[in-house]
Amino acid sequence: MKTVLTIAGSDCSGGAGIQADIKTITAHRMYAMSAVTALTAQNTTGVYGIMDVTPAFLEQQLDCVFTDIRPDAVKIGMVSDAALIRVIAAALVKYQAQNIVIDPVMVATSGGALLKNDAVETLIRELLPLGTVVTPNIPEAEVLAGCNIETAEDMQQAAERISCGQGAVLIKGGHLTDSADDLLYENGSCTWFRAERVKTDNTHGTGCTLSSAIACGLAEGKPVAESVRQAKEFVYGALADGLDLGVGNGPLNHCYRMK
Repeated sequence: MKTVLTIAGSDCSGGAGIQADIKTITAHRMYAMSAVTALTAQNTTGVYGIMDVTPAFLEQQLDCVFTDIRPDAVKIGMVSDAALIRVIAAALVKYQAQNIVIDPVMVATSGGALLKNDAVETLIRELLPLGTVVTPNIPEAEVLAGCNIETAEDMQQAAERISCGQGAVLIKGGHLTDSADDLLYENGSCTWFRAERVKTDNTHGTGCTLSSAIACGLAEGKPVAESVRQAKEFVYGALADGLDLGVGNGPLNHCYRMK
């Protein structure tokens, strides 16, 4: 059985974070492991509290995983503090981790901030260069690339800046006004993934789910582009299933294939 490690924050409402990651990995019939970076008090209406773990405890979690059940892929989500980012980067290098998917979570679907401003530079300098693929949405890509994104051409330029000639970059186009197309920039070339936008407000945890599904594809040895394509299919199905929970931006149905 393939193994996938998620390094992310906990969402007590179950729609995003490690809960969404574990559901996604399990739905792909793989073994999920988790290293918790923070506890959050959140639901479909907002983020009401964040309590980071200590760097020492995060390091201990990572050591326990890598020295016992080595992951075939690693997904990294919410990491709000620079010191925690450094711990993760050091562990990835120490254990020569492979198939690393980085979802640079900065803001929750509900609008709550999840990344401290002083941690952005550490994320860019120390963690992103280790990624096999980085999966920012447009607002996140604007921060990482230091530019505004309004058009497809802007997306391409931002992806090239974020990549710096190293890993692949998938910029998710859900925030575009005229489309929801995603751009994969890999080895200097661009691949567009065009898909119909699902008409729903229940999108809590979409980015977490997509990045975890990509990690599952990489764990199986699939190329980045194929992993992205299959992950997008999974997310589309989870959105289109029509789950409606909570009074705000509800979660996807990660278990829709089990019907």
